[in-house]
Amino acid sequence: MSIEMWVAFVIAAAIVLVIPGPTILLVISQAIAHGRRSALPLAAGVTLGDFTAMTLSLAGLGAIMAASAALFTLLKFAGAGYLLYLGVRLWRSNTEEDKIIPIADESKRSLFKGAFVVTALNPKSIAFFVIFLPQFVNSDSRILPQLLLLGTTFLILAFVNAALYAFFAGHLHDRMESQGARRWFHRCGGSVLVGAGIFTAALQRS
Repeated sequence: MSIEMWVAFVIAAAIVLVIPGPTILLVISQAIAHGRRSALPLAAGVTLGDFTAMTLSLAGLGAIMAASAALFTLLKFAGAGYLLYLGVRLWRSNTEEDKIIPIADESKRSLFKGAFVVTALNPKSIAFFVIFLPQFVNSDSRILPQLLLLGTTFLILAFVNAALYAFFAGHLHDRMESQGARRWFHRCGGSVLVGAGIFTAALQRS
């Protein structure tokens, strides 16, 4: 693979990643609720979710899903349902406890799991890798090393992108002293996640 092709992939992947979708909306909402300390578990969850979606795509699930309306719908509603669950839980969260208690290992695991599940179960993500990665592969060279390079590059970019979104969104949380303001942000974040769940449920196969 030429350096020019790799640079083109980096630019294209960065543009795709920076556009907010259900995953980034989840990251922003959870970071506003839990602060900058949530950036690492959220970014790690997104990265593992993208790795899972990429692996499933390259293993052939993306092509199968594109041909199967039932499988697409199953993954779509599973991801949408989880977003709705997270949105309702964030809406009802206790802002007073959030203010005085440091983020626990259990909360970190919950943030990681949420980001992973939403990213991995996004049917558009699974189909995306089937379409996106092969465009940058040179068929005259060995395929596997190129896919490994492109996949690793994408995962690094995904981690950095999610971490930056979480860090700057979490900065708002860390600067808020008013419990009423925290409650308002929690409810706004919960509403965003519910909206993302509804949006995901409305996705159609391309």
